[in-house]
Amino acid sequence: MSLSIAALVLFAALLHASWNALLKGGGDGFWAMTVMGIATSFACAVLVPFLPMPARSSWPYIAASALLHVGYNAFLVRAYRGGDFGSAYPIARGSSPLLVTLGAALIVGEWPMLLGIVGIILVSSGIISLAFRERRLPEAGIFYALGTGLFIAAYSVTDGIGGRQSGNAVAYTVWMCLAWGASALPIYLARRPGVAIWRGSRKTGLAALGGVISLAAYGIIIFAMTRAPMGSVSALRETSVLFAVFLARIFFGETLTARRILSALVIAAGALCLE
Repeated sequence: MSLSIAALVLFAALLHASWNALLKGGGDGFWAMTVMGIATSFACAVLVPFLPMPARSSWPYIAASALLHVGYNAFLVRAYRGGDFGSAYPIARGSSPLLVTLGAALIVGEWPMLLGIVGIILVSSGIISLAFRERRLPEAGIFYALGTGLFIAAYSVTDGIGGRQSGNAVAYTVWMCLAWGASALPIYLARRPGVAIWRGSRKTGLAALGGVISLAAYGIIIFAMTRAPMGSVSALRETSVLFAVFLARIFFGETLTARRILSALVIAAGALCLE
């Protein structure tokens, strides 16, 4: 992975942790995710006329990824409801790089080099260790956090393949996010009939901002997966937990312990192996 691609992925990691913190801090995760989806679809609709159409072979991947993102959002919201941000986020993100690497190897024959495997294992191990509480994982939200990790792996491999076949990673991202975002409002209305979406300019605006940030972050990742191995990009992206740990400390008052700092150093070592 080149230094420029690594820097882009790390920037995307910061963006990703930021919108997850906005989601956690919003209180009503399902509502916040809905507003994010609506904002994402509007942003994509504005961009569509200025981009080429993705290649025909990539459209099944666009449809599959949009559906997988719906499942991912549902599990993510439930994971945050059952556990704190500093635990649910590392479990969800830490379980995905190994799964992405395995999926990329089995489906497209993309086997990482030895140093890459070491880096992926270090990143995943360091991330998951951040979720421990006194030598055990918190019970609340584990199932949904792990389920979130499975969805992350599934849509990452799907988008890695689809983005490569599309001929234009940006166009692929925009159409995929448009398809996913368009489903947000109908799902909300079906589950909460009569409950208003608008909750004031500040609260609604923050949730919408999270949607735009998430679009930018994932667009960078899809582009990176067209230029570098999927497993390595996925693992480096998950260094977002380092940013999440500090955001959890600053905004939610969650404890930053010596063990968490050690885990962060392990993740950093893995990231260096990947680069």
